[in-house]
Amino acid sequence: MKKTTLVIGASLNSTRYSNIAIKKLRNKNIKTYAIGLKSGNVLDVFIEKEKVPFTDVNTVTLYLNPKRQKDYYQYVIGLKPNRVIFNPGTENEEFYKLLFENNIKYEVACTLVLLSTNQY
Repeated sequence: MKKTTLVIGASLNSTRYSNIAIKKLRNKNIKTYAIGLKSGNVLDVFIEKEKVPFTDVNTVTLYLNPKRQKDYYQYVIGLKPNRVIFNPGTENEEFYKLLFENNIKYEVACTLVLLSTNQY
């Protein structure tokens, strides 16, 4: 079974990378949750507007700029994921340090590339 992923910064706009990532995750049968500014569905994934206390998140993949990530620091740490992926444009030294201090792995990578090359 594939590990559950939470997409933070999810968009209903089909041209946005977060939207494409949700579709690729689901096409690979990876259970996916999503949080964004607007609620709605991307395939069978409902985008939540609130910080839902999911209990089975393995990977968090970020599509938020560093300034907007601050509101999610404690939320992500509280989910206790195995890893957090910082997609291009989301790099954040401050968040890396917090994750490291909480024994959460992180990587600066592109979720779309990882999925396309079977390295996810």
